[in-house]
Amino acid sequence: MPLSSPHLLGLQGVPAEDIKLILDSATTFREVLERPIKKVPTLQGKTIVNLFFENSTRTRLSFELAQKRLSADTINFTTASSSTKKGETFKDTVKNIEAMKIDMIVVRHESAGVPHYLTKITRANIINAGDGRHEHPTQALLDMYSIKEKLGRIEGLKVCIVGDIAHSRVALSNIHGLITMGAEVSVCGPATMIPVGIESLGVKVYNNINKAIEEHDVLNVLRIQLERKAGTTFPTLREYHNYYGITAERLNEYNKDILILHPGPINRGVELSSEVADGPYQIILNQVTNGVAIRMAVLYLLGTRP
Repeated sequence: MPLSSPHLLGLQGVPAEDIKLILDSATTFREVLERPIKKVPTLQGKTIVNLFFENSTRTRLSFELAQKRLSADTINFTTASSSTKKGETFKDTVKNIEAMKIDMIVVRHESAGVPHYLTKITRANIINAGDGRHEHPTQALLDMYSIKEKLGRIEGLKVCIVGDIAHSRVALSNIHGLITMGAEVSVCGPATMIPVGIESLGVKVYNNINKAIEEHDVLNVLRIQLERKAGTTFPTLREYHNYYGITAERLNEYNKDILILHPGPINRGVELSSEVADGPYQIILNQVTNGVAIRMAVLYLLGTRP
């Protein structure tokens, strides 16, 4: 059964059947990544453009590797070498790329809504690799896959998203996806980092990290986005770590197995202590590996959709 939409713009409104299909397909591709020859001919003949208007390392490399593992032809676009620097409009840039007979566009942009706009001006399948403060669906999907891989389920788990909720597209996609799949979702952070009215999305708000640790099965700890001026919402990084940092002392106090996720890159000594970042509770590098499998699954399901 194909996905219900020809695009992946976010997880808001995406049915549970679609998410389950992506997660199940990722399991197949996760096995491919363990083979001596980590390549399948699934998307041979397809041309995919990585349209990145915003800096990225993990997401861009993960998508590129996923595309190559599926035998697709890949074109990488960066603003530094594009005609937008010469005054060409975004629309004209995209239309010129489409004229080269491409099939799919993976887009990352600092402005929310750009992936949706692309669906209006091109016939290609669009995958959102992060748009402004809106969504980052493949990150949430790989987070959910990693949780299920480790704990065997998503439904019924208590998951708390910790940190810079206000600036995070990862948080919003995780909230939509996890709730759809039956998890109980909370957020925790300073009041200045929690959007007003976020409870309307079906989440509970915590301001005490110790209580959040005590009452949850999973912590998805977000990076403090200093490039988005997130550091202006609290006095110092040291104070943030003192009040909301995940440390071994805090975890040991409750003597429980708790799963720690982080989308990276980590600000060590801010969101996580080094002891936690390298410790037994975290699955950060598993997330990176699973990210390739999830993106292979999304590319396959959209690229072979009737």
